[in-house]
Amino acid sequence: MNNKKKSRKTTLVTLSIVAIFFLVWELGVRITNAPVYFLPSPSKVIQTLAAHPETFYKATVLTLGEAISGLLIGVIAGILLASILVLLPGLEDGVMTLAILIKSTPMVAIAPLLTIWLGFGVLPKIIVTALMSFFPVLINVLSGMERIDKDLSDLFKSWNASRWEFFRFLRVPSAIPYLFTALKITGPLSLIGAVVGEWTGASGGLGRTMWLAYTNLNLPFLFGAIFILAAAGMIIYRVITWGEAKAVFWQPIQLYSES
Repeated sequence: MNNKKKSRKTTLVTLSIVAIFFLVWELGVRITNAPVYFLPSPSKVIQTLAAHPETFYKATVLTLGEAISGLLIGVIAGILLASILVLLPGLEDGVMTLAILIKSTPMVAIAPLLTIWLGFGVLPKIIVTALMSFFPVLINVLSGMERIDKDLSDLFKSWNASRWEFFRFLRVPSAIPYLFTALKITGPLSLIGAVVGEWTGASGGLGRTMWLAYTNLNLPFLFGAIFILAAAGMIIYRVITWGEAKAVFWQPIQLYSES
C-alpha cells in the first residue's frame, strides 16, 4: 500500500512539474507576443496536431517502425557480440577497438553515406538506429557478464560446472540488470537515430516532417513533431522500466537511471 501511495505521489509531482512548464511557456509567449515563426505556444502546437492528425499519424508510425527495428537489431547484435567476447576472450581487444572506431564516427557523417548507397527507404534509418543502439548494449552486457559474484564463481567451480553452465547460469543472469540500463539509454536514443537518418533523405517520417517545417519556418509543425517524439521517448522509457521491474525482480528498481 505504501508503494502505491508513493507511486501516486511521484506521478502527481511529475504531472505537476510538466503542467507548470507548459503553463509558463504558454504565458511567456502570450505576454511577450512572440511571433509564431519564432516560438509557438503549446496551445498552437496542439491545434496544429489536431488539425493534421493523418499527417502526423503516418509520420509517427514510420519513424517508430524504423526506431524499434533498429533498436532490436542493435540490441541483439550487442548481446551476441558480448557473449562471443566472453566465451572467446582473446578476441576482445581487436573487436572492441573496431567497435570504438565505429562509435567514434559521427552518425551525421554515416547517415548521408547510407542514403547514397541504399536509397531513401527505411533501411538506412534502421542501420543508423542499430549502430547508435549497438555500442551501449555491447559495453553494458559485457561488463555485466564479466562482473560476476566471486563467491558464486567459486561455488560453480567447486561443482565442476562446464563453461556453458558457467555462462548460462551465472554470467547471463549477472548481465540482465546491465542490459536494462543500456536499454533505458538506447530506447529513447533510437528515436534520435531514426530522425537523423530521415533528415539526410527520406520520403516520410517525423524527421522529414521536421525538416520540411524547418525549411519553411513552420514552427508549429516542427514543435508538433518534437512533442510526439518526446512523448514516444517517455513511453519507451516507461515500458523498459516496467520490463526491468518484472525481469530483475531480485533487486529494487530506480524510476530513473543514473546513466
